[in-house]
This record gives sequence, C-alpha cells and structure tokens, in this order.
Amino acid sequence: MSAASPVARRTRIRFLICLWLFVLSAISFFDRTNIVIAGLQISKQFGLGNQQLGWIFSAFLVGYASFQIPAGMLAVRFGPRRVLTAGVLMWAICNVFTALLPSGFAHAVVLLFAVRCALGIAEAVIYPAANQWVASWVPQKERGFVNGLIFAGIGVGGGIAPPVLTWIILAHGWRAAFWFDAALGVFGATVWWLIARDRPQDHPSVSPAELQEIQQGLTSFATTAGAVHVSERSISWRAIFSRIDLPALMLGYFALGYTSWIFFSWFYIYMAQARGMNLKTSAAFTMMPFACITIFSLCGGFTSDLLARKRGLRVGRCYLAAITMFLTSVLLVVGSRVSDAFTAAVVLALGAGCLYFSQSSFWSVSTDLAGKNSGVFSSIINMACQIGGAITASLTPWLAQNFDWKMPFSVAAVLVFMGSVAWLTVHPERPLEV
Repeated sequence: MSAASPVARRTRIRFLICLWLFVLSAISFFDRTNIVIAGLQISKQFGLGNQQLGWIFSAFLVGYASFQIPAGMLAVRFGPRRVLTAGVLMWAICNVFTALLPSGFAHAVVLLFAVRCALGIAEAVIYPAANQWVASWVPQKERGFVNGLIFAGIGVGGGIAPPVLTWIILAHGWRAAFWFDAALGVFGATVWWLIARDRPQDHPSVSPAELQEIQQGLTSFATTAGAVHVSERSISWRAIFSRIDLPALMLGYFALGYTSWIFFSWFYIYMAQARGMNLKTSAAFTMMPFACITIFSLCGGFTSDLLARKRGLRVGRCYLAAITMFLTSVLLVVGSRVSDAFTAAVVLALGAGCLYFSQSSFWSVSTDLAGKNSGVFSSIINMACQIGGAITASLTPWLAQNFDWKMPFSVAAVLVFMGSVAWLTVHPERPLEV
C-alpha cells in the first residue's frame, strides 16, 4: 500500500517579519520621543528655553527629511535587510553619544542638534526600507493591514515611552533613558538581521505554499497594473515624477507630519504647561493619543483592505483617508478649545487616532502605484511628512508664545483639511508605467 501524500506545510513567515517591523517602529519612536520626555531635565541642566528645545526637536526631523530620498535609493539598491540593520545600529550609537554629553559643556545646544540630526539621518531608512520589503513580500490584498500593523508601532512606542522613560529618568537620571534606548536598538537590529530576507524565495523558512501565495498576489498586481518588467534595482524617475498623485500625497503627508509632531514633540509639555498637569499626570495623559494611534492604525489598515476588496482601491485607500483626515481637523479645533483638561486630552487623542486611520493608505498607495520603485516613491512622500514635522517642532512654541496654545492646533486643522481634499486627486487604480 502506498504511503499517504504529505500535507503541504503553509508558513506565515511574512507576518513574523512584519511583526518585527512593528517592534522596530516602536523602538524608533522611543528614540524620537526620549528627547521630549527628558527635555525638561536637559533644559534645566544646560539652561535651555522652549525655543532652543524646539530647535533640538527639529534637528531630528531635518536629518530625517533630508535623507529620505537617499534612504529610499539605498533600500532599492542594497535591500531592506542590510539597510535597516545598519540604520538601527546607528540609532543606538546616537543614543550613546547623547548619554555621554558632558554636564558642563558650554555649547550643549550645538552638540545636541548635531546628534539629533544624525539620529534623524539614521532613522530615515526605516519606513522606505519597510515599504520596499512590503513590495516584495506582501500580496496587495494584505498591504493595508500590514502597513497598519507596522505603523501601529508608532502608537505603541510613542505611548509606552512617556511612562517608561519618565520612570527611568526619575529613578536614574535623564542619561539612563538614552542608554536604555541604545540597548533596545542593538537588540532590534540583531533580531532583524537574523529573521529578515529581502525576497521570500531567499528565506529558508518560507514554505512552497507561502511562496506561491506571495508570488500570486504580487503577479496579479503586476498583471492588473500592466507594468513593464524592469530590473528590481532600477529606479524609474520619469514615471515617479510624471503623476499628480505624488504632489497630492506629499501635501497630505506634510499635513499628517505637521500635526502628528505636535503630539510627538509638544503634547507632553502642552499638558504640563497649558493644562497645568504635573510630570507624572502629564505622562499618563500623553499616553492617550498614542493608544488611539495604535488602535486606529490597525483598524485603518484592516478597513482599507476590506473596502479595497469590496469597493476598489480608490474607495479603500483614498476616500477612506479623505474622510478620516477631515474628521481629524474637526477634532483638533474642538479639543483645543474645551476647558476641561481630561476632555481636551480625550478629544485631541481621538483626533490623533483619526489621523492615523489614514496612515496605512499613504504607504499602501505608494506600493500600489510604484511597485518595485515603492522604496523611492514612498521616501519622497515621507520627506514631505518630516518637513512638516520639522516645521511644527519649532513653530509650535512660537505660536503658543505669541498667540496661545489654540493656535498650533488650528493651523494643523487647516493643513489636515487641505490634505483630505488632496486625497481626492489620487488614483491608485492607475499604477505608474515603470
């Protein structure tokens, strides 16, 4: 009697790697927000004011924005595995340099600006590299959820960072927070190098069944797109810059970056200074927007995929993002004007959540449109986001000082409304001719 045929083993390695991209995303936001949580202690030690602190906050985003296109090119040229490993290790080194800043250093602002700028350059690789990985590993039908999971790391990292880093700082001083983040970076880079591969066919643990599922999902997209097959490492600059989708997405993501960095760089201080909270209470309230970001990022990714399958890419990606960004603008105006601190925190947190309901759409559309060029395409869009963040990091304290704390949120509301309108001009159902 012949032996029974073995059942084909079906793995889910792509979701394991995606889960670690979620972890790296969370670690990156520990690194981004540590200077905010430690900012009050650092400003006291080195005699810095809010405006100087704003320059230091902006330094990260200057480096981050300026290196976006090179980061995308590196991700295409060398692959996300090597590029992201090197980048995360550089995060750790930048945190070590910050922790070693001499107490009596007379030009602390200059050195902190330089180190934070270097950290921004190092962190610039994470999302272009992640998007390049998504283009090679994730079928189109799963991209909304996968991007939602990756960017949920922003909410987890940004939400956990305030209480964890506040506890570390109060117990061991502000330098300990940067040593802690350096250790996280080394750990994150090591695991990523061990589990990641640039292509599913290169991963020893990917089963034939999973490989077939991935390749069918990618092939069906390429066929639907009518894309011209070119080298995976070539970059179709003319195709990228020939579409109105690019400036529209840049405007929308600029608005998202401008608004999100009010929460990342100033919400902790806003709750302490404008709403009269002590440090521990302010840290607890600061978790609320990031909890909403986490939940809404996951829900937004899932909803985007669901609507894209049932109603098409334009509804699932574009209309969904336009509606949630419009809701964000309303919530920012309302939340900044209520008198009760708890109500303000809740409404503004919901505004941050609605903003990140649209997050996965930006990155999923980048992959839907650009395919193998998604690392570069998404890096250009992300550059606009970080320029917005760099502006708000320094402009927010100026607006608050010269007007009041309602003004930064009002400016953000106007920009997010413009971003919601821009989404109506995007057509992911018409991929680039690359």
